[in-house]
Amino acid sequence: MNIVLLGGPGAGKGTQAQKLVEEFGFAHISTGDLLRAAIKEGSKLGKKAKGYMDAGQLVPDDLVIDLVKERLEADDAQGGFILDGFPRNTAQAVALDSELSIMERTLDAALLVSVDPDVIVKRLSSRRTCRSCGYTAPAGTETCPRCGGEMYQRDDDKPETIQHRLDVYATQTAPLVEYYKGHSILKEVDGDRPVDNVYADVKALLNL
Repeated sequence: MNIVLLGGPGAGKGTQAQKLVEEFGFAHISTGDLLRAAIKEGSKLGKKAKGYMDAGQLVPDDLVIDLVKERLEADDAQGGFILDGFPRNTAQAVALDSELSIMERTLDAALLVSVDPDVIVKRLSSRRTCRSCGYTAPAGTETCPRCGGEMYQRDDDKPETIQHRLDVYATQTAPLVEYYKGHSILKEVDGDRPVDNVYADVKALLNL
């Protein structure tokens, strides 16, 4: 099964993706991870991306699409994939459809994890992250339960930053909901519930 994952920052997309990966073995393709890996490897695409990121610029669509295309051709993605963080806009969605068509593959579903923006602000601003291993826990957790490291509040988990991220999402990414609705593959799940309840509905929506 080939899935695009949609939803605002903090909606719980990553959590649901991980559960699907663990149970069904889909390849979890996160553009953030792809960029970091390409830069670390010093690949041709990675060097190009690093140039833009070092200059504080967004990595251009065509470069991100090339990275995603390369990843989709990997062996582990042949049995199904979950795209997380891509496409970010309708231009990328059209380009993705074109690349998949060349590969003679199609998207089975665009899964929208829907959560009210006020809930997202409250959820993310009460999150703390371990400086050492990246583990996340609720506010009030001063020592990481996993490695004993120091817990802190990331700058992008502060309310004013979260609101900005939500505004960007609403402007750029939310139109994808209409795009995939028009292609009759949009599936929407209420993400403001316990993780396992959301996951049960996700599996039902995807007929898994």
